[in-house]
Amino acid sequence: MALYLYKAVSATGSSFQGQLEAKDVEEARGMLIRRHLTIQSLKKKPAEIKLPSIGTGVKSKEIARFTRQFSAMSQAGLPIIQSLSILEEQTTNPTLKGIIHKVVQSINGGSSLADALTLHPKVFDRLYVNMVAAGEAGGILDGILLRLAEYQEASERLKRKVKKAMTYPAMVGIVAIIVVIVLLTFVIPQFVNIFRDAGIDLPWPTRVVMGASDIVKDNILILFIGIIAFIVAFSYALKIPKFRLAFDASLLKAPLIGDLQTKSTIARFGRTLGTLLNAGVAITDALSVTAKTAGNAAVEKSILYIQRAISGGKPIVEPMTETKIFPPMVIQMTGVGEKTGGLGNMLIKVADFYDEEVDAAVDTLTAMIEPLIIVFLGGFIGFILVAMYMPMFSLSDAVG
Repeated sequence: MALYLYKAVSATGSSFQGQLEAKDVEEARGMLIRRHLTIQSLKKKPAEIKLPSIGTGVKSKEIARFTRQFSAMSQAGLPIIQSLSILEEQTTNPTLKGIIHKVVQSINGGSSLADALTLHPKVFDRLYVNMVAAGEAGGILDGILLRLAEYQEASERLKRKVKKAMTYPAMVGIVAIIVVIVLLTFVIPQFVNIFRDAGIDLPWPTRVVMGASDIVKDNILILFIGIIAFIVAFSYALKIPKFRLAFDASLLKAPLIGDLQTKSTIARFGRTLGTLLNAGVAITDALSVTAKTAGNAAVEKSILYIQRAISGGKPIVEPMTETKIFPPMVIQMTGVGEKTGGLGNMLIKVADFYDEEVDAAVDTLTAMIEPLIIVFLGGFIGFILVAMYMPMFSLSDAVG
């Protein structure tokens, strides 16, 4: 598929310009003709040379704010183009402002809102586009945008909770590593020179610490490069499907963080699938989108397995049970929702329940990690201090 730039005139004499996606120029021409547009120019969009970038330049909370404002304007009865134009003026993020402008151009060119959003997949994902498409088809776009805004705000809250749980131990660990490196590189060598000049017999803890100090001091650059190389290699390894699947599966079973990972994943699954079903998206399509937004390769594989089983005529509870990821309570509530015809609302309730469970898991994890970190750091640094003070007694005896 390629992008084509066009200029055209409608039957009423209005001028349009924009871009559309097609296999070739003939298909693009046919698409414009079916929109009853007279083509003035049509050419393939030249390839753009872009430097690799990190992220999209648009934060998820900015998309949530945009959706909330868009929903409010739609409910107030403002046309889509006018709403988007107002949002374009209000937006301070230049990347998002440019994307909204391109969306407006595409709609002016005859594209639907969903089709215009599809051209920016890094900002508006499949879930967003599918829900907008369902809202346009059903004539309930304002309601769909409201659900999208609520979904994104809830997802952002969940993300903050998980980050909160992970940030504290990560920061303490980094500070601990820096402190130990400083001790071994700059402090311990001062004691080493004193002990070696004194010529006393050193106890084994002191010899261990001195050996570690020599290794770190003499190979600090190599150690630093090794750490960077490990991080880069690990990042590339996560792009290998089999490795990513094994790593994500191990995260769900890991001590301390496994419970938090499982509960946050179930909350995301319930909210995403429930929101899509309530928007009128078919369950097989909804499961496909939910799998892509799972955030865990093992859970994604399980959701796709559920999708295949449902396509084969099975009720949803059977494959959910077989995956061994979802707790019995979640499976039972899902089964009740399926039987009563309220699966979407039931999944939202599951998500709300597990949002609270994530809060409890974060508190539990923090309460468990804090003393563990204190004991580990205290023990490690205490060992270094004791190892350095032990020869002092022999040195004082020799002086005496």
